[in-house]
Amino acid sequence: MTAVWILVAVVLLVAVAGVVSYNRFVSQRNLVAESWRQIDVELHRRHDLIPNLVQSVKGYAAHEAGVFEAVTQARAAAASPGSSPAAQAQQEGVLGQALGRLFAVAEAYPELKASTNFLELQRALTETEDRIAAGRRFYNANVRALNTRVESFPSNVVAGTFGFKKAEYFEVEDVAIRSAPIVDFGQPQADRDARGSSPMIAPQPEPPATPVPPTV
Repeated sequence: MTAVWILVAVVLLVAVAGVVSYNRFVSQRNLVAESWRQIDVELHRRHDLIPNLVQSVKGYAAHEAGVFEAVTQARAAAASPGSSPAAQAQQEGVLGQALGRLFAVAEAYPELKASTNFLELQRALTETEDRIAAGRRFYNANVRALNTRVESFPSNVVAGTFGFKKAEYFEVEDVAIRSAPIVDFGQPQADRDARGSSPMIAPQPEPPATPVPPTV
């Protein structure tokens, strides 16, 4: 009789553990979805700013039709609905590269850089990129936690039984989007070129050079 009660207790313990694990999976999956929605809101805000940026630059450099077309096409691809996080990251990387060329064009026009409208758009874009970067870190942290449980034992048994899958990371390959851009046209172009920085990104400090011992 004692063995029966022990068996019942073990079964109940396993059932309770399974329920707890299942509920935790549901919570983590919902947290991943919610954190992705926060990124999506900021991406939409970013996409909404771009047509105004294009029009601002076009008013001073209408002959740069190829740059404007590249930005417009990249923006349309990134703004298309239904992309997975991995596909969205790739599209945002292409858009970031096109925006870099757009700001490089704007650099050649001092009147444009002094325009109140352009400066406001520039500030709004920088703030939006900051929020995207923060949202990406939060989202990827939640994805990592979920994916670790999907792959780990014994939670992977629950995951396989109830169909919980690994989520995709939002990893942008373009370095111009990995960092929150600080649009700063106050520095001379030659100075930025000498340091090899993008016109949209604040240059990163280089590590100090290792001292070379004097030759005897």
